[in-house]
Amino acid sequence: MNLNQDILPNREISFDPILYRKDFPILNREVNGTKLVYLDNAASMQMPQVVIDSFVDYQSRFHANVHRGVHTLSQEATDKYEAVRSKIRDLIHAKSENEIIYTYGTTDALNMVASTYGRQNISTGDEILISEMEHHANIVPWYMLAKEVGAIIKVIPITDSGEINMDAYTSMLSNRTKIVAVTHVSNALGTINPVKTIAELAHQAGAIIVVDGAQAVPHAKVDVQDLNCDFYAFSAHKMCGPTGLGVLYGKFDILNSMPPYRGGGDMIKSVTFEHIIFNDVPFKFEAGTPPISQVIMFGESIDYVNNIGIDRISEYESELLSYATKRANEIEGLTIIGTAVQKASVLSFTLKGIHPHDIGTILDQSGVAVRTGHHCAQPVMDRFNVPATTRASFAFYNTFEEVDELISAIHQVKEVFG
Repeated sequence: MNLNQDILPNREISFDPILYRKDFPILNREVNGTKLVYLDNAASMQMPQVVIDSFVDYQSRFHANVHRGVHTLSQEATDKYEAVRSKIRDLIHAKSENEIIYTYGTTDALNMVASTYGRQNISTGDEILISEMEHHANIVPWYMLAKEVGAIIKVIPITDSGEINMDAYTSMLSNRTKIVAVTHVSNALGTINPVKTIAELAHQAGAIIVVDGAQAVPHAKVDVQDLNCDFYAFSAHKMCGPTGLGVLYGKFDILNSMPPYRGGGDMIKSVTFEHIIFNDVPFKFEAGTPPISQVIMFGESIDYVNNIGIDRISEYESELLSYATKRANEIEGLTIIGTAVQKASVLSFTLKGIHPHDIGTILDQSGVAVRTGHHCAQPVMDRFNVPATTRASFAFYNTFEEVDELISAIHQVKEVFG
């Protein structure tokens, strides 16, 4: 299908996704007899060949444990592994690499904060504020903590456009508020939240702020010092990296005051049956053999994205979303869920009279991969009174032509259900 020139943004070709698509071998495959159109990037982005190659390089040249050997392979693995910590520091503009903790994902990182800082600092009657648009990973750990210690969960409402109601948030803050937990970018709606303002108001009330940044880091510049957040969590697989690896940023003084999350090797300085001395930050939070190959792969992912330029990526993806939104609004019976002014590259929608799972199945037959369901954000679905949505999410390697393929496939869905 040709691009709809009437609504295509006027733009000089300063960003050409074709230059990068060749780096992603999976984008060349066919699905159900047609070329893959991968629009499930909010779930996981695909990996470029250079990231895949780094896994083979580690396994074939210096596969060894880190921090625990004087032999050459162990030293090489350790050097590569720790170099990535510095890359992550620079990626999110942290003050020190000692503020960077490797985890097993965003979910693991948020559970770590709830289980360590939370248990240490939250008591009966204290309040934890969570927005209505949170992923379950930023709801369930706080619910479990509140149930354990007798704290109170309060829900910050969102507007009909899918934005945090800032007036309501401000009125909910009090001296009982101890933690504010919010997403930087909603995985279900695409809303970009004003985290800096949210953090400032939380701190004025004497609370800390915990940010789920899983959907933000791959798509826009993140500066944790400018945001002044106390914790920030994200995952590698959302940014051209592997699964099984996440990152928790925390302000050093807070991390240093927290107890360990897990016990085992490498998180200790000495162990006797009478006394244990824990390791320094960040190592006291990294018990056991870590995901070494995943860390090394993520380092390559960071280099790859940095070479493109996160600002260029953000600008291009914004144009893609704008085009997709305009095309989607042309379809009778289609309702976009989440219409915030500030949005990342997520298009979540319903189609009148057709269940999202049926939509996703027929789109897949056309080679278009999207996500259907509640997106691990059931309270969002409840807020908009829908059981589920279909979500198309875009990355820098997607094209305007692929948006047209999506729109064409949606029309096919309507024809099937007549």
